[in-house]
This record gives sequence, structure tokens and C-alpha cells, in this order.
Amino acid sequence: MKRSLEKNRSLLFNLTEDIGVIYLANGNPAYSLFPIMGQFAVRSILYLLFTKEGFDQCGIASSYPHGMSSPPPLKEGDIVSVDCGVRLNGYYGDSAYTFEVGTVAEHVRALLKTTREALFKGIEKTIEGKRLGDIGHAIQQHAEAHGYGVVRELVGHGLGRKMHEPPEIPNYGKRGRGTKLKNGMTLAIEPMINLGTKNVKQLKDGWTIVSTDGKQSAHYEHDIAIVNGQPDILTTFKYVEDVLNKNS
Repeated sequence: MKRSLEKNRSLLFNLTEDIGVIYLANGNPAYSLFPIMGQFAVRSILYLLFTKEGFDQCGIASSYPHGMSSPPPLKEGDIVSVDCGVRLNGYYGDSAYTFEVGTVAEHVRALLKTTREALFKGIEKTIEGKRLGDIGHAIQQHAEAHGYGVVRELVGHGLGRKMHEPPEIPNYGKRGRGTKLKNGMTLAIEPMINLGTKNVKQLKDGWTIVSTDGKQSAHYEHDIAIVNGQPDILTTFKYVEDVLNKNS
């Protein structure tokens, strides 16, 4: 299982790089990402999930990556979360990255930085003998210390032969509470942090979820296996960030 998930790593993030770094530009409608993804999936011989089981995932600014029925064109200052899933040799990989479109405001860039840091704070607690509440507490404490809202309704999850498996992994919680972590567990940890309120709502399309105050939201995700008692990060942001650094 771990070997298959590790192979997903380069497929997943070359995909994210292709559709995110190269294609996200001012004026491009977000829904036009989907045929680009499909073409790349064929080229990479991987199975992309265009259903609620997998690649349901693109969100602009205040909306979370749960699909959009009529997304507006991208514009300077937007942030876009791309959440990709792949299946290889019967196992799933899942990861997300929030991109800047053009130049974003400093307070928005600070939100992205803090959300990314919160992800790694949670990963640090993904240790045999700890509990799910330790992961959520670490994420929540870091985000709220910077004045941000931690979404309650959207959570991380286990993964393996299915995209979403038990347990659910909230991005908030109390230390020492929840399921005990064990060797061999594979978890998708994905902080979803709002610039303002923690509250979100579902739109009338029955799918899109937005912050209730309309402020920006950020989202990053890694897959983690607990190996020899310690967290082993199975996904990577390297491919994406190498290209972003070259283009900066």
C-alpha cells in the first residue's frame, strides 16, 4: 500500500503543477480546468476522479473545493484551491494546494502561509500513541493564534483502497481525545482555514460551500502514513513549489 501511495506522489503533483501553475491565469474560468485535467489524466495513465469520490475539487477565494456550478472567471488577487485525487494499483492518493492568481494582498498571503504551517503542525502530532484530537488541536491552536477561523464541517480522512475511509480527522479538537493512532494508519490531513469566521454554508446548487462572511479561505492537504511510530509524508509540494519559485 505504501509503495503504491508513494508512486502516486509524483503523478499527483505533476498533475497539480500542470493544471495549477501553468493554467491558472487571469480571465480563465475555473470550470475550464476540467478538460485540461482529463487530457493530463490520459497522458499520465492514471484514473482521475470526477465524482464526489475524488476530484470534486476546485474552489475560488471564499468557496471550498467542492465543485462549482457556475464559477466566475479568475481575476488578479484570487486564490484557488486545487484538490486532486489519483488511483494507482488499487490505492488512492489525495492532496491539495492553494494557488495565488497574480498578486494577492499581504493579508491573504499570510492566511496561506499560516494554513500551510498548520498542516505541518498537525503532521508533527501524527505519531503512534497520540490521538486524533492531538492533530486537530495542533492545527486549531496555530490557526486561531493568528485570528483565523477553523472550519468544523469539512475534515480530513483515512484513505487506502477507497478515497474516503475512517477515521474522520477534524482540524480542531482536544489533546488526548479521539481515536488512538497506530502504525500502518494512512491519513489525509487537510486544514481548511478561513480569513474571518469559522462558519460556512452550502449554496443552493447543493454542492458549493462558502464562508458565511464571504472572506477568503485556504486549503492544503498531505497524505501521511504512520511508519515505525512516526509520520511519513507520502505526498509532496516540491514539484509545485519548484515551478512557482522559477516563475516568481
